[in-house]
Amino acid sequence: MVDWKWPEHRLPGYIKSHIHTDGIESEKGEFPLVPTFRLPTLIHSRSGNAKWLAEISNRNPLWMHTSDADRLGFKNDDLLRVNTEIGYFIVKVWVTESMRPGVVACSHHIGRWRRPQDPVANRWATNSVEILEIESGKWKMNVLDGIQATEGEDSDLSRIFWRDGGVHQNITHAVHPDPISGMHCWHQKVRLEKAHPGDRHGDLFVDTEQSFQVYKDWLANSRPAPGPDGLRRPLWFKRPLKPVMEKFYLK
Repeated sequence: MVDWKWPEHRLPGYIKSHIHTDGIESEKGEFPLVPTFRLPTLIHSRSGNAKWLAEISNRNPLWMHTSDADRLGFKNDDLLRVNTEIGYFIVKVWVTESMRPGVVACSHHIGRWRRPQDPVANRWATNSVEILEIESGKWKMNVLDGIQATEGEDSDLSRIFWRDGGVHQNITHAVHPDPISGMHCWHQKVRLEKAHPGDRHGDLFVDTEQSFQVYKDWLANSRPAPGPDGLRRPLWFKRPLKPVMEKFYLK
């Protein structure tokens, strides 16, 4: 850690994250959101075409503990606006004792989408949407239709009974490159409120210029390479596919 310009972390210690409780104003409806929560029936994006898994799990409500829901006046299936640093998404809430108080979670497996002009795509798990740039850098995605039964080579397409394709939450999360490792810090600080008039389940809004600013703010906290011997990253970092050795060095 000293060699890589982080001498204050030469010994293991506790680092307050961007979602530490010191920065969460719960009385204003703020929560840490866990968007990396995974329903056990799905496998990230790799199960998107698995029709029987989509039949089991086809919606990703916002999990919330009963005590938080009571405090804020939310009930099961209420439509909420989840405000992030760079926008918001509209989702239904699921009130449950199976969630830690003070934290909310939304599975990231679900919420795939396609536009009407796109070629025929996954019919098991994609909403039909329209994407509009309402002003420079500000984008709105509106859900037109959910999952629909249809005819096709697979006769099971006509047996689709679910209509909820979930919510594409990831695009509303700003990029947080961890200053030390460079890895994305997925957890988000969000502010919850009842949906506004005109909000529909699955709708979202993103300000891309604000997103780029958040990225630059996080990047400013880093301490750039080179490290020892001109390395751009440690040789001992695990990689599923490791580059050739000379690519680790800056000239």
